[in-house]
Amino acid sequence: MTELVVRRLLVDLEAPIGRHWCGGDAFRTALFNALSMSFPVGEQFFIDAVRRGIDALEPASRQTFEAEARGFIGQEAAHRRVHALFNAHLARQGLVNDWEPRAAARLALLEGVDPRHWLAITAANEHFTAILAEWLLGNDGVLYGAEPRLRTMWQWHSAEEAEHCSTAFELYRALGGDHAWRVRWFRRVTLIFVADTLRQTVANLRRDGTLWRWRTGRSAVSLLFGRGGVVRHAFAPWRAWFRRDFHPCQLRSERSSRWLSENRASWSAVGGSRSRAAFSSR
Repeated sequence: MTELVVRRLLVDLEAPIGRHWCGGDAFRTALFNALSMSFPVGEQFFIDAVRRGIDALEPASRQTFEAEARGFIGQEAAHRRVHALFNAHLARQGLVNDWEPRAAARLALLEGVDPRHWLAITAANEHFTAILAEWLLGNDGVLYGAEPRLRTMWQWHSAEEAEHCSTAFELYRALGGDHAWRVRWFRRVTLIFVADTLRQTVANLRRDGTLWRWRTGRSAVSLLFGRGGVVRHAFAPWRAWFRRDFHPCQLRSERSSRWLSENRASWSAVGGSRSRAAFSSR
């Protein structure tokens, strides 16, 4: 199993954030703001899914997964906290998080459902975040000109997402989750994730007053469909999910571990006792 270190991000998220913090680019800023708006509710769901998965395992198998699950939960709890701080700045700027209540209402429908469904949804979302993480860590231009502390925040988050991309997937398989349901949920998550991302990004741009500007459209086309854009990067790893022999580790590169090593001054490891407390709390 993967050893996952729980890290505290050492950047100041109390100081005000610029309205167009991503290099003065309205579209890039609005897109990343939209993604951040989904994280607190999403990451809480991922935490709950892994906890439910661990509880559903036979005792002998549980010992195999507990250490990695603790690390996963600790990392996701740290992401949830950091993005809640970031999102508070967005609210003060007048942006409205429409994504979170929609997601919370959908996820509430899963109460009482087999934990394998929770894990399949989590694994699918984790695959999306891992794809985005590899894209971001491998393309310096994505965060070109961004406020340094916010660039660090997104790179730290990306590095950890790539690091724990297989935890929910492995738990799903350990509980007997099959290929058919894994694919069904991935198709649904694809539609929901893409639609919600675009919907919130457009809402952010509209409230920012930059939706219909020429520069906004040009940036959107370049970032999404241009050379090195996210759609071109994402298609092959997205399609790989449908293979029966797929495993998230097949797509992992050295970018995550390299960033964490080269930016050691940007984070500190959280002690094991606190990680265990996060794992055991209900």
